[in-house]
Amino acid sequence: MEREPFFRRKTAIAYKTEEKTVMRGYNLSDMAEEGYSFCDALFVLFQGRIPTEAEEQMLQYETAEFLEHSMSPSAASAIAVISGRPYLPAAVAAAVMTFGGAHGPGAAHGYMLHKYIERARVEGISLKEMGKILVDEHMDAGMPVMGLGQPQHTDGDPRAEPTHIKHEELGVGGVYLELQRAIEERFNERRQQEGRSYVAVNMIGAGNTALAELGFSPNAAWCIGCVCRGFSCAAHAIYTMKKGHAWAASKREPMVQMLDLTMIKYVGPGDRPVPSQEERQEYARKQKEEGEYKQWAL
Repeated sequence: MEREPFFRRKTAIAYKTEEKTVMRGYNLSDMAEEGYSFCDALFVLFQGRIPTEAEEQMLQYETAEFLEHSMSPSAASAIAVISGRPYLPAAVAAAVMTFGGAHGPGAAHGYMLHKYIERARVEGISLKEMGKILVDEHMDAGMPVMGLGQPQHTDGDPRAEPTHIKHEELGVGGVYLELQRAIEERFNERRQQEGRSYVAVNMIGAGNTALAELGFSPNAAWCIGCVCRGFSCAAHAIYTMKKGHAWAASKREPMVQMLDLTMIKYVGPGDRPVPSQEERQEYARKQKEEGEYKQWAL
C-alpha cells in the first residue's frame, strides 16, 4: 500500500520547475525582464496582482523612508548581537524581533483602522465622526491612541507628514487616510482642551495608513516593514563586524547602557544633497569614478 507523504501542504504562492520560478502565476524572470521592481513583486507576492504605477510609487516611497532610523532598538540589537560574532542572520533576526507595540511597523494600528472603519459602516456614520469616537473612547479609558507621537522627534517625525502628503499627491488616498486624519484632528483637539501641546502623526500612523490604502493587510504591512528595516539592521551589523571589536568591550571605556544614544558615534559621510532624477545618471557616474563611496561600502 502506498503511503501518503509525511509533508503534504497546499500553497497559492509559488511553484518552480527546472526552467522557471512562478509567483502567483507570474514568471519572475519575465517580470524582471519587463522592468518590474521589487515593490511590484511585493504586490504580486502579498496581493496576487500587478499594482498601478501610483500604487507602486507609493510603496517605493514608503519603504525607502522606513529603511533606516539610526539607533533605534532594532539597530542597537543587531549591533549588540553581532558583537558576540554569531552568524549574520542571528543579528538580523534579533533586530526584527524588537518590533512590537512600541517600536517598528506593527500590525495593531492597521487592525484598529479596520475595526473602526467597519464600525462606521455598520453604524452608518461618517469617518470624521468615527475618528472622534475612536479618540474619545481611547483617551477616556486611559489608552494610548496608536500612530501618534515620537519620543525622539519631539516636533514630529520628519518622515510621517510627508507620507500623508505623498499619499494625497499620488491619488491613492481613501477611507484609511480619511479616518487617520480625523483621529489626528480629534486627538489634538482633546490635548488643546487639556492645555497640552500638539502631537503629530508618527511613521506607524502614516506608513500603516498608506499600506492599508494600498490593499495590504495589517500582518502583510508588518512583514513589509520588518523586511525593509531588516536590510538596514543587516548593514549596521556588517559595519560592526568590519570596523568593531568582538563583544565591543574595552577596559578604557566606562560602563554604559546599550541604548544610550551617545554610546555610538556616527563616523559616516557628511550630509549630502540628494540628486534629482534628471541629475541622477551624471551624479552616479561621477561618484563611481571618484571612488569616495568605497570607504563607506560594505
